[in-house]
Amino acid sequence: MSEQSENRDNSSLTKHKIKGEIKRVVFESEDGNCTVLRVIDDRDKEHTVVGPIPGAHEGQGIEVTGAWVKHKEHGLQMKADSYKYILPSSPEGIKRYLGSGLIHGIGPKLAECIVDRFGTDTLNILDNYSSRLTEIPGFGKKRLEMVKKAWSEHAKERDVFIYLQSLGISLAYCRRIYKKYGERAPAYIKENPFRLAEEIDGIGFIMADKVAGMQGISGNDSRRLTAGVVFTLNRLAEAGHVCYPVQDFIEYTADLLNVETDDASAGLNFALSKGLIFIEKLQDNSNFSEMVYKKSLYIAEKELAYMLGKMYHIKNHACTKTASIPPPETTKFSDEQLNAVNAVAKHALSVITGGPGVGKTTVVSEIVRRAREADLKVYLAAPTGRAAKRMSETCRRAAMTIHRLLKWEPEKKTFVYNSKRPLKCDLLIVDEVSMLDIQLALFLFRAVGPNTTVVLVGDSDQLPSVGPGTVLMDIILSGAAHVTHLSKIFRQGAGSKIISNAHEVNAGRLPDLRPVEKNRFSDFYWIEQDDPEKVVDIISRMVIERIPQRFNFDPMRDIQILSPMNRGSCGTRLLNEQLQNVLNPHNPKKPYIQYGDKVFRSGDRVMQIRNNYDKLVFNGDMGRIIFIDTKNKIFRVKFEERVVEYDYIESDQILLAYSITVHKSQGSEFSVVIFPILTQHYIMLQRNLLYTGMTRAKKLLILLGSRKALSMAVNNIKLEPRFSMLKERTAQMILNLNA
Repeated sequence: MSEQSENRDNSSLTKHKIKGEIKRVVFESEDGNCTVLRVIDDRDKEHTVVGPIPGAHEGQGIEVTGAWVKHKEHGLQMKADSYKYILPSSPEGIKRYLGSGLIHGIGPKLAECIVDRFGTDTLNILDNYSSRLTEIPGFGKKRLEMVKKAWSEHAKERDVFIYLQSLGISLAYCRRIYKKYGERAPAYIKENPFRLAEEIDGIGFIMADKVAGMQGISGNDSRRLTAGVVFTLNRLAEAGHVCYPVQDFIEYTADLLNVETDDASAGLNFALSKGLIFIEKLQDNSNFSEMVYKKSLYIAEKELAYMLGKMYHIKNHACTKTASIPPPETTKFSDEQLNAVNAVAKHALSVITGGPGVGKTTVVSEIVRRAREADLKVYLAAPTGRAAKRMSETCRRAAMTIHRLLKWEPEKKTFVYNSKRPLKCDLLIVDEVSMLDIQLALFLFRAVGPNTTVVLVGDSDQLPSVGPGTVLMDIILSGAAHVTHLSKIFRQGAGSKIISNAHEVNAGRLPDLRPVEKNRFSDFYWIEQDDPEKVVDIISRMVIERIPQRFNFDPMRDIQILSPMNRGSCGTRLLNEQLQNVLNPHNPKKPYIQYGDKVFRSGDRVMQIRNNYDKLVFNGDMGRIIFIDTKNKIFRVKFEERVVEYDYIESDQILLAYSITVHKSQGSEFSVVIFPILTQHYIMLQRNLLYTGMTRAKKLLILLGSRKALSMAVNNIKLEPRFSMLKERTAQMILNLNA
């Protein structure tokens, strides 16, 4: 389908038109920019049509204008310049249209019965003479009423759907839009198509912008510029920023929207006047910076800083009761461990940080023991299900995710526990706090009671959270909490090369790459291989043969491939395709889902890639597809805590997870980690990324790649800045509340 592979003849200079029905959607890319259709024209001749035709579905009538081109592999095709959806006119087209699932209650079999009886007059019969359906053998009153109701409801939305599809909106999104706006959908969209990005789940600025372009809205229209400013802030939040310097923001927005900087500046003012954003001048290292915020992040940063500042000044809190409780005689603690434990009695907010094997779990267990002896109520929590499960196992006490702890109410779109209804506990211990972004941190601290002691546990040397902010580091640097850095290695003594090598990397030294002696076992292996294609082949063979046979680990349950990035021949996307094909190959008897160019099969390991509060699954949650219903277009995924049902359209919320990025692995621990590291990953090669990936391995870590890439990662401590003023706001709040 590429330009280079097409040989155009003289007929391609002339525009032609095809009018007919879509027999089959061969392919549709996720962005809708590439669609391949089989279209049956009025003379019952089949044609291949290619072009940007989003929203197409089988049975839909269509009129396409374009030029004929001859593809060297696929033959004669029409390359579409424009199109519009229409009602089908042939019996076969009407059958496909009625049986496509577009009309609730009418499936392929019923559609065939109706069209076999009335032929090309079917739509007229359904519109005006539906009682004649009883002429069909076996068609009783109950079925008649069902079809009449379904067709009546469809008739109301039919014109709206055709209008929406003409704007390139897919059938699934048409349903969402109609459910939200009803018959007024065209009027609302003509007035401001960018409201789709704000009000319809799954439709973002890019799709709304395409709709706007098809309606003739110019690039510097105030509606586009306003929405574009919010879109830019969302993009920056995805990159970890809570705020952004105004002048840099204007230039970034102009580049993103392909407009002049004056237009971007005007958009900033439009958004500001509507209260969608905030701009504030703040002091940063003796300099004043004018920062732009998305409204929700502005509120989060200010409120969280205030709460942290208040906690700093609390003298009497629940765990002061533990001050006189001595350590047990049977357990020996280092000085720094005792310091961490004793600090909990003195400070309402404490932070315990350190790398793997330094005794964080021992410290937490002792804090819990003292709290229990003082008859205090203790809650344990972590940002993700995997982290909570691991916390439960190591502390031998029930732990839960922060979302489950706070109890999300889908109908009210809020948490049950908040500032008006705080958690009923005396001591709250939160693990893996490096994963905590600013909004989740806000929800958590809102629910902390005035007498509750809070202990935050995490590794400040790991990657920052996937969401915006650097909450753990900001709390440490602001002075709001008592901080204990644990450094002495206890776990497994010097026997674990995973732990010792992770600490070597964190100290800026190369890990011990000496080969393991033959017939000896280790928990760390280095395989040197510079060729990316050979690395992929080695990974496949290790997953399906060598590791299961030598170490008795299950490939689907125990082994996780981590990669520094998504793209490239050793990125997660291509690795997932390769691993899916070897671990869960296509089986004609097993159902599958095709979403754009992605395929999901029953049994696949998958990951949720954005927060879905209604389903209570969150960015980074991992599970397995356990059920696919191709008829009703639903599937189910089993996560750590629950089984979640999705519609096919919601498959954009998940990705294959045989291989995941190191960023997405935060808070998780896997029995086996295979970590390719090559020079093609150079953009992402940083010390904290390598360190984070290595510390995800529990029993076996295999690094493979090039020494040069490994050295690049170890020596690169330059971090991309994340703009946030939480540290400065909190430090200032501590001073203000002390005044």
